[in-house]
Amino acid sequence: MRASVNRPPTPTPESEEPQDPELTLREIINIKLIESGEKERLKELLRERLIECGWRDEMKSLCRAFAKKKGRNNVTVDDLVQVITPKGRASVPDSVKAELLQRIRSFLASAAI
Repeated sequence: MRASVNRPPTPTPESEEPQDPELTLREIINIKLIESGEKERLKELLRERLIECGWRDEMKSLCRAFAKKKGRNNVTVDDLVQVITPKGRASVPDSVKAELLQRIRSFLASAAI
């Protein structure tokens, strides 16, 4: 039996999109954080803590070293992001992560999520 050239194949049940997709818990939390303005406050706290602990300066120096090694005109933002992101995520101090996590937990408790 040949497939019709003018008509796409009939979708099978497992490939169909759900009719009423429910939000995941992560999505619900994100929406609540945004609506309350807490997400912006957490981002500002994170910026402050990363500057205080020297993380930002460390990332700057890694970017400069990478640009110097590759040649200033041969580096794109995408190159920097690809190289620096794993190092940056791994080097965030545990104390900063713990503080943010505690603030998120407190928010969730007060928002009754």
